[in-house]
Amino acid sequence: MQVSATKVIGASPERIFTMLTDPAKHPLIDGTGSVLAVRPGGPERLTLGAQFGMDMKVGAPYKILNTVVEYDQDRLIAWRHFNGHRWRWQLRPLGDGTTEVTETFDWSTARIPLLITLSPFPRRNARGIRKSLDRLADMASGPANDTGQ
Repeated sequence: MQVSATKVIGASPERIFTMLTDPAKHPLIDGTGSVLAVRPGGPERLTLGAQFGMDMKVGAPYKILNTVVEYDQDRLIAWRHFNGHRWRWQLRPLGDGTTEVTETFDWSTARIPLLITLSPFPRRNARGIRKSLDRLADMASGPANDTGQ
C-alpha cells in the first residue's frame, strides 16, 4: 500500500531538508500538479506536530490541512491529512556531497485504504513522485539562495 521512488540528488541532506520543511516550496516541488499554494497562517518551517494548509486541485479546487507526523532532522519528514495517508521524504547522505532521497505515498495508514487502492491515485502519484524528485533535484542543485539560505 505504498508507491515510492528514489533519486540521488547533488546536494546535502541539510539543504534538501530545508526545502522540504518550507511549506512555501511545496507547490514548486510537487510533480502531480495538485499542490497550488500554501495557505496563509501556517508555520514558515515544519516540525513534528506542525499543521499547514494547502490550496489543492484534483479535478476541482479544495483546501487541505496537513499535520507533520514523522520528523527526524535532515533525515525524515512525513505529513498526513484527515484521511490518514502519508507523504514521506527520507534522506540518506552518501558521503560525497550527494543525498539519496526517497519520496513515498503511503496509504496503509488511511482510514479506508481499500478505497485508495482501487482508485487511480497510486498510479497517478507514482508518476508525480518521479517528477517531484526531478524538481527537487533541480532546485537543490541551484544557487544557495533558492532555499532561503
